[in-house]
Amino acid sequence: MAKSIKLDVITPSKRFYSGDTELVIARTLLGDEGFMAGHSWACKLLDYGELWIQEAGQKDFRVAAVSGGFVDVKDSIIIYTDAAEWSDEIDTDRCINIKEQAESWLCSEQEHDPNEITKAQIAITKAIVRMNVAEGGHRRKRP
Repeated sequence: MAKSIKLDVITPSKRFYSGDTELVIARTLLGDEGFMAGHSWACKLLDYGELWIQEAGQKDFRVAAVSGGFVDVKDSIIIYTDAAEWSDEIDTDRCINIKEQAESWLCSEQEHDPNEITKAQIAITKAIVRMNVAEGGHRRKRP
């Protein structure tokens, strides 16, 4: 049996997840990184992306969408994020609508404030991540 490590995923409004895991894969600013029991201590910034959780004793992963934050790895793993959602909590129609509105706004011929451009790009990224999670995650997609 593989070693397990305690994982807590905390958002500003609630403890999203708490349990024993064998493997946690998160999107850091450097790309996808995995964390397991015995991992060296680390503190990494998270990007908008998928969070893959393999619970202790389970073969399959659970996948959630997270909105940035950071992961702190010591004797346990703690992820602090602005938002986290399981696939069944995601409204894909709303994601599509948000993505299309942001893309349309970016393609309009008027000059845009750079801060507003960044907000629109983040909205598109978050919508894509959420749609991928709603479909089971990008690792499960078939070509």
